[in-house]
Amino acid sequence: MTMRRKSRSMLNRIPDDALPEAELEVLACVHQQGEVDAASIRERLNSFRPMTHASVVTLLRRLEDKSLVTKRKGERGKAFIYSATQEPGTTYRQVIGRLLERVFGGSKLTLVSSLYETKAPTEDELAQLKELVDHLHGKNREGEKK
Repeated sequence: MTMRRKSRSMLNRIPDDALPEAELEVLACVHQQGEVDAASIRERLNSFRPMTHASVVTLLRRLEDKSLVTKRKGERGKAFIYSATQEPGTTYRQVIGRLLERVFGGSKLTLVSSLYETKAPTEDELAQLKELVDHLHGKNREGEKK
């Protein structure tokens, strides 16, 4: 039996069980805001994904069914307050992975350069970016030694 090598693009492919776009955007909004109600999510997403209140609630219910968010009764009225059940890393990786493939054709360098051409980094961000590059360079060297 011969094993076929997977191409680089297949290895970086978004998993089939990834969240649908709308759910992913709602979850990213919950991560960004910490604790949030459906009305605030709708307002925040309105500029690029206009939805009815019922649609936002439906997406939140789906995320709750998948154990990605929890809800508690708000202090006033009937509104529930939603919060994420896990760290945002997985959500952000899915968002960026999709953006990378669809918009930048898989080119990480083009994505990063476009980001910094859009808005120049501060000195602090440049220092942090240099640390990240140094860290990644060190990890690559370790991988070469193995």
